[in-house]
Amino acid sequence: MITIEVIKDSYGRKINYVRVSVTDRCNMRCKYCMPIDGVDKKNHSDILSFEQLYEIIYLLSELGINKVRLTGGEPLVRKGIVNFIDRINSIKTIEDLAMTTNGQLLYKYAEDLKNAGLKRLNVSIDTLDDKKYSEITRGGKLSDTLRGIEKANLGFDKIKLNVVLIGGFNDDEIDSFVNITRTENIDVRFIELMPIGECSKWSLDNFISTSKIIERCNELEPIAYDDISSPAKYYKFPNAKGKVGLINPISCKFCQNCNRIRITADGKLKNCLHSDNETDLKLYINDKIKLKEKIVQSIMAKPKEHNLENGDYIKRNMIKIGG
Repeated sequence: MITIEVIKDSYGRKINYVRVSVTDRCNMRCKYCMPIDGVDKKNHSDILSFEQLYEIIYLLSELGINKVRLTGGEPLVRKGIVNFIDRINSIKTIEDLAMTTNGQLLYKYAEDLKNAGLKRLNVSIDTLDDKKYSEITRGGKLSDTLRGIEKANLGFDKIKLNVVLIGGFNDDEIDSFVNITRTENIDVRFIELMPIGECSKWSLDNFISTSKIIERCNELEPIAYDDISSPAKYYKFPNAKGKVGLINPISCKFCQNCNRIRITADGKLKNCLHSDNETDLKLYINDKIKLKEKIVQSIMAKPKEHNLENGDYIKRNMIKIGG
C-alpha cells in the first residue's frame, strides 16, 4: 500500500477526508434541505465536470486525503456517476470510497456501484411511515428507498441509515429504527437537526438532542470505536448485528477531531461545514500548482470550531453544500 504523509491544519488536526458534492440536483425536496419552491439550479457550465473533480481529488490524494465520500444533491441523478467512481477507485492511495444517497435510485445502481469500487454506503431515511416519508420529502416513495436498501444490503459489507431526529415528526419512531440493528447488519445513526440554510428557520423549534435515544433505549451499551474523527458515538444492544450511532453537532460538538473538508458541486472548497468561508477552486482549475497551493491555504485556515450554539448559522442550503 502506498502511504503519503497527511497534511495537518494549523491546529494539528490531520485532514484526510473529503466530501465531494457531484451535483446540486435532487429527485426529492426534503423540507429541512430546500425551500418549497426548490432552489435555483446551476447551469451545466457552473458545475465541475467529472474530469475536473477527478483532478481535484487526485491533488488531494497527493496531500494525504485517503477518504472520499460522494454526495449531492442526490449523487445518483448525475449521469456517469458509476464510471466516475471506478476512476476514483483507481487512485492507489484512496483507501475508503463511500456515498451518501437518499436511496430512491439505489435498487437500480447498487450492484454497479459495488462493482465500480464503492466501499461504503449511507442512506438518508427519516421515517418508516409511507405518508410521513412523502410529507418530509415532498413526494418521495418510501418503498423505493426500502427496496434499494434491501438490494444494497446483499452486496455491501455494511449499510448505514442516517436519520435526522425531528421533534414532533419522527421521535415516535425511535424504537422502530433502533430495533433494525437487532436483527440486521445495518447501523442506524441519529443526527441532530442542524440550523443550516432553510432549516435554520425552524430547527430550534424541532430540535431534540440525541441523548433522548439513550433515555428511551436503556438496553443500549456504549462501545469503543477506534476512529476518533468519527462524528458518531456508537452503542449496541446485547447480541445485536448492527450498531446505533449518535451524532451531536449541537449538544456535543466534535470539532477538536474534525478531519474533513468539502468540495461543492460548483467548485467551492469549504474547510468547515458551518462556515460561509469558501475558496473558489474553479479559478485555478487549469493551474495545478496554484490549485494545490490554494487547497493547502484553505486547509491551514480551517477554523478551530463552529459557533452554532451562538446562533452563527451559514446561509447556503444543505443541498448546495453536499452534507
